[in-house]
Amino acid sequence: MLCVNTPATEPRLTPAARVTSAILEALKRDVRPWTRPWSTNTSISLPLRANGLPYKGVNTIALWAAALEHGYASPYWLTFKQAQALKARVRKGERGAFVVYYGERLVRDDAAEEAPEASARTQRILRGYSVFCADQVEGLPEEFYPSAPASAPLSEREAQLLLQIERIPAIVRHGGNRAYYAPASDAIHLPSRESFAGIGSYLITRLHESAHWTRASSRLDRDFGAKRFGDAGYALEELVAELSAAMVGATLNVPGDHVEDHACYIDSWLKVLESQPSAFLSAAGKAQQACDYLLQFIDAPPPEPPG
Repeated sequence: MLCVNTPATEPRLTPAARVTSAILEALKRDVRPWTRPWSTNTSISLPLRANGLPYKGVNTIALWAAALEHGYASPYWLTFKQAQALKARVRKGERGAFVVYYGERLVRDDAAEEAPEASARTQRILRGYSVFCADQVEGLPEEFYPSAPASAPLSEREAQLLLQIERIPAIVRHGGNRAYYAPASDAIHLPSRESFAGIGSYLITRLHESAHWTRASSRLDRDFGAKRFGDAGYALEELVAELSAAMVGATLNVPGDHVEDHACYIDSWLKVLESQPSAFLSAAGKAQQACDYLLQFIDAPPPEPPG
């Protein structure tokens, strides 16, 4: 993950070390940002500055990694001030990606104090700053955002299911090609519905992320102590989300072959949890709580139209 803020307990890294560390973290997660696209189309485009000029060198790789990690679709990256200058604003809770550039400074020879001008020389130094993808910014001109494909028509039953699941009062933002729940902004991020293989895949993915949404302290206050990607706490939370989505999907009779897919996915996490025999029972209980929590919104009667 390409994050701007460095915790106070960690040593302060140089700009080069920070951007390199971000790329290495992506590689450790088997993410190769220079070989995989992140947007809703099949082509890879260069990350662009606010003025449309492409980033170069290591910044290209770093921003590819950040875009793939967070599912950003727009190729544009702006500083906080550039967004303000365009009368736009970075959404609350968003974190920027770190990029680097070479600056210059004058270096003087201390031994030649009597002639400082003659002894001064220019030295190149690496500096860094943070940028935000246009997907993280609200109010930019339309050209900063990729256009969404046309919506496919839904059957009456599919439209009803979508309407029911939309009753869950979570913030849902569409764009990019990654589905995730962001605790900092308390929002669910999903690719456009048209990018899914079918409405069933979209709905069950939305339910999966909605299950993560229930973990917040203001809702079910669920915390397995996850510290990093892939650890036991992370695995348990993913297992809860998968089980909960399968339970709600079965209750609503969501179309598609997602039940079999979920069984395979759950099995992969069970292998991680073999060292904790009671983990599945705990996850199943938490999943039922999440399922019941979501169904209270889904089963609620729709609000009366105004007037």
